[in-house]
Amino acid sequence: MSHLKNTGFADRISAQQEAKKAMLAKFKAKPTVQDPDFDKREEQRAAELEAVRAARAEAKEKARLEALARQEEQMAVKRAERKERKAIEAAEQRMRKEEKAKERDELRALGKPANSKASRAHQWASLLG
Repeated sequence: MSHLKNTGFADRISAQQEAKKAMLAKFKAKPTVQDPDFDKREEQRAAELEAVRAARAEAKEKARLEALARQEEQMAVKRAERKERKAIEAAEQRMRKEEKAKERDELRALGKPANSKASRAHQWASLLG
C-alpha cells in the first residue's frame, strides 16, 4: 500500500520530522493565562494578613495589660493586709504598754518599787501561772 501513496525517501523524512516536532510541542510548557485580578488578590491577602497580625498584637497587648492589672490588684491586697496587720500589732503593743503601765501604777500604789527584783519575779509568776 505504501507504493500507492507514491512517497519517496525525502517525503518520509519530512513526515518523520513533522511528527517529531508535533510530539515535542505536546511536552512544551504552554503559556499560562494570567488572571487580571492576580495583583488585587495578592494585595487583598497581604491586607488580610496584616489585619490578622494587628488583631493578634492587640489581643496580646490586652492580655498583657490584664495580667498587669491583676498583679497590681494582688499587690494592693497584700499592701492592705500588711497595713491591717501592722495596725493590729501596733494596737496590741499599745495595749501591752498600757497594761504594763497600769501594773506599775498598781505596784507604786501598794508602795513597792516597780523595778525591784521582787516585782519582776511577781510579774513573771503571774504571767507563767
